[in-house]
Amino acid sequence: MFKVLVFGMTENPGGVESVIINYYKRLQNKKIHFDFLCNTKNKIAYEDLLISMQSKIYKITARSTNIFDYYKELHSFFKEHAHEYDCIWINVNNLVNIDYLIMAKKFGIKKRIIHSHNSHLMEKGIRANIKKIIHFINKKRLFKYATDYWACSSDAAKWLYIDSILKNVRIIKNAIDSRKLVFNLHKREKIKQKYHLENSLVIGNVGRLQLQKNQEFCLRVIKNLQVMKPDVKMVFVGEGPDHAKLVELVNKYGLNSKVLFVGVQKDIEGWLSAFDVFLFPSLFEGLPLALLEAQANGVPVVASSDAIPQDVKINKNFKFLSLKQNISCWIKYILKVKRENDEENIYKNFLKSGYEINKAASELENIFINE
Repeated sequence: MFKVLVFGMTENPGGVESVIINYYKRLQNKKIHFDFLCNTKNKIAYEDLLISMQSKIYKITARSTNIFDYYKELHSFFKEHAHEYDCIWINVNNLVNIDYLIMAKKFGIKKRIIHSHNSHLMEKGIRANIKKIIHFINKKRLFKYATDYWACSSDAAKWLYIDSILKNVRIIKNAIDSRKLVFNLHKREKIKQKYHLENSLVIGNVGRLQLQKNQEFCLRVIKNLQVMKPDVKMVFVGEGPDHAKLVELVNKYGLNSKVLFVGVQKDIEGWLSAFDVFLFPSLFEGLPLALLEAQANGVPVVASSDAIPQDVKINKNFKFLSLKQNISCWIKYILKVKRENDEENIYKNFLKSGYEINKAASELENIFINE
């Protein structure tokens, strides 16, 4: 059995965590066994599932909580357990902290994978500037510690790796099970009835409420669109640090009757089915899982071309628009797009693109063990 230690799971069931879990569920305890090392003492996303599938979960104090305990526990863990693993798979958005990679090399884990999941820092200000400096310093010395370089997209690769490494980067698709996200008329009608959306044009956004996802732009679109389409409604699925700020904007724009915040939802298939358009104006992304899920459901997508990798487009009813374009251009497309209702065609598109999880998982198994 090939044993892999995974780093990158947090308390938030976000995109990175979903990518890890999608592969994990198809590979665990076949030829590979995964255990998890976490930079938190709290319960992580999908913890119950991981335990039920015989994975061990090791938790150390977060560096931000107590730096002395953090380094003590980190050193102790690798000293005691490093010999148990053939590989460490480190999933990151930036290189602000590469301690896990350094320790993995020091204590003899032979295969050391670093996997990039984003293309930018997810914050601004003085603190972000300091992090950016640390990121670029570590970027130049990464080759001393990592043996394998992965990324979810070419943009994510350029963010994490220096030019001399880029030719060796392997793109690992953020694959999903597209069959589980197909359009469901019953769920659409149920959600629309529950939230009084039966006669509305429902525009949806799924993601963490934060700067990166640019939900403020969605509100500006709705503010202008309601003049032409009074029955329009905007639904935000997710939680995050910008929630209060977005609520303030809703009040400022007089959109109280037009915007719904429904929090984190487990039934993504149902919500995607309830949407008439999926709006995704992100400022930067690695390769957003939410856009793959939306396309698997067939809902038309309008996304920002400024920061989202072009190869995320699978369906024909996916439109890239620049955030620099007038909002009227976004509205014009929103009003004319239609759903993709051919489930078999969608599935074939996912297979062809490499984003279908069963095929991708088989390929990843081979990469872990044989490369």
